[in-house]
Amino acid sequence: MNKFVRIFFTALVVALILVVMNGFFILPEGRQAVITQFGRPVGLPIVKAGLHLKTPFIQDVTYFDKRILIWDGDPNQIPTNDKTFIYLDVTARWRISDALRFLQAVNNQNRAQTILDDIIDGTVRDMVNKNNLVEIIRSSDWKPTKETDKNYEPISLGRDKIVEKIREAISKLTPQYGIEVVDVMFKRVNYIDSVRQKVYDRMISERKRIAAEKRSLGEGEKAEILGRVDRELKEITSTATRKSEEVRGKADAEAAAIYATAYNEDPDFYTFTRTLESYRKSFGANSRLVLSSDSDFYRYLKSAK
Repeated sequence: MNKFVRIFFTALVVALILVVMNGFFILPEGRQAVITQFGRPVGLPIVKAGLHLKTPFIQDVTYFDKRILIWDGDPNQIPTNDKTFIYLDVTARWRISDALRFLQAVNNQNRAQTILDDIIDGTVRDMVNKNNLVEIIRSSDWKPTKETDKNYEPISLGRDKIVEKIREAISKLTPQYGIEVVDVMFKRVNYIDSVRQKVYDRMISERKRIAAEKRSLGEGEKAEILGRVDRELKEITSTATRKSEEVRGKADAEAAAIYATAYNEDPDFYTFTRTLESYRKSFGANSRLVLSSDSDFYRYLKSAK
């Protein structure tokens, strides 16, 4: 009898321990939970980490992530409003904002990813279809420079505002699933192969045009510099020539004055020296000179005999 009682009390204690252990659960940080009873939710979601109670064996606990999660879609080929096809790779961050509604409408994160695929891809496609390519690839704070004012069309929204509009449109659809989309981002925007080469050619043509403008500007500045150098060179040469003429004129004047003084000192000697210089310049190796006997030029030759 005592043995039976011991076994009974031992089983009772074990059962009580199991009941007590099953009546408690620990909610970790970064998680939230919904208590269900026979598959139906009971009460509000539990979001505070720590030790919590539930009815043993009757109620179950379903855990959900409370942290921000990543949605990463597949790149899609989408036409823009100006009929340009692009590959658009989009990512988004989301979280479970209402665990109870999420459990009732979605149940698990894998199905949530599928729902977000449909919502985000459809919204992105609609928004891209309504905007030109330039709105997708340029940021909202883009400002044209003086060089690009006449060559690029202006933007009205830009990539940042378009992404925000996409997020706002998605946020109107996801609350019914207990999901909140925190933000949406374009990871990569690229042209399809048939358009990419045309874009490269246009980019090359644009760069060549800019290079030609720079080259033309450089040639103009070169011509201006060379003209200025030539003008300065002519001014310097003219000034030097004028000064040399002034010096030469002054020297000639002084020489003439010296010659005049010397001539006045002894006119006969001066006449004689000048006549000798004339002889030296007039007679060559095979020169013949015909003079009259009363010529002044012959006078000194005749006296030399």
